[in-house]
Amino acid sequence: MAREDSVKCLRCLLYALNLLFWLMSISVLGVSAWMRDYLNNVLTLTAETRVEEAVILTYFPVVHPVMIAVCCFLIIVGMLGYCGTVKRSLLLLVWYFGSLLVIFCVELACGVWTYEQEITVPVQWSDMVTLKARMTNYGLPRYQWLTHAWNFFQREFKCCGVVYFTDWLEMTEMDWPPDSCCVREFPGCSKQAHHEDLSDLYQEGCGKKMYTFLRGTKQLQVLRFLGISIGVTQILAMILTITLLWALYYDRRDPGTDQMMSLKNDTSQHLSCHSVELLKPSLTRILEHTSMANSFNTHFEMEELKWLMNRNGDTSMEGQLIKDLSFSFLEL
Repeated sequence: MAREDSVKCLRCLLYALNLLFWLMSISVLGVSAWMRDYLNNVLTLTAETRVEEAVILTYFPVVHPVMIAVCCFLIIVGMLGYCGTVKRSLLLLVWYFGSLLVIFCVELACGVWTYEQEITVPVQWSDMVTLKARMTNYGLPRYQWLTHAWNFFQREFKCCGVVYFTDWLEMTEMDWPPDSCCVREFPGCSKQAHHEDLSDLYQEGCGKKMYTFLRGTKQLQVLRFLGISIGVTQILAMILTITLLWALYYDRRDPGTDQMMSLKNDTSQHLSCHSVELLKPSLTRILEHTSMANSFNTHFEMEELKWLMNRNGDTSMEGQLIKDLSFSFLEL
């Protein structure tokens, strides 16, 4: 019974861990899809520079197809573990353990590689300055993708230009910055701010924001936290799976132990109940003999009862009790 309770506890824990696998994997995929729009626009602005390489290496978990494939595969593995736990299948649980081990090794290798590459990538301010040359194509019909990238980055990171908002006036033929530089954006806001109040424009350049983006954003920190959580959960799931496999294998190897213990307990309970039923008539007879003994008033009657019982050879339990009662009365 204790082993069966342990197996139930292990199964419940595996159910919970598989649910966590699904939730965390879906969360990683959702955050990655959300951040890809950021990355696409940043990579568009930093194409063919060392900044582009640094962005890719920094946001490796988001853009690399290996991590996306691992999360998708982990959802399938979670279903496999759920089925193996429900059916108590040794084969499915072995596959589940092996898949988790392979996924964990891949995640560990990717994390180590990203950490090493992230340290060795140099980024210089000259790479940021070269971005100013790309501003000349802003607003041209065949460079709508570049226009969209600049507008998106300036809105999301609340910056304007590369170093300062005057970069738009220096590098282009525009008389004022784009409307995406406005704190409160509306059509013609930059023109109004340029003539009335420059504080309505973002004062900080996007170059510094780019460095901040390279150091990591909140979304990236969430992804890293989810990655570490998935790794820890995988370790716990592998430990519980090994324990459950051992318990199920032991049950199949020696299936009669628990059954014999259960049968022994049932038999003991049955015999106890049966003994009580058998003793009821005997106890009734003992009480009758006791009342009879109470009606004896003389020493001679008690001696006669004792002599008759010895003569008849009464060796039963109630006979022995009557003898004891007679002796007690005689002593009195």
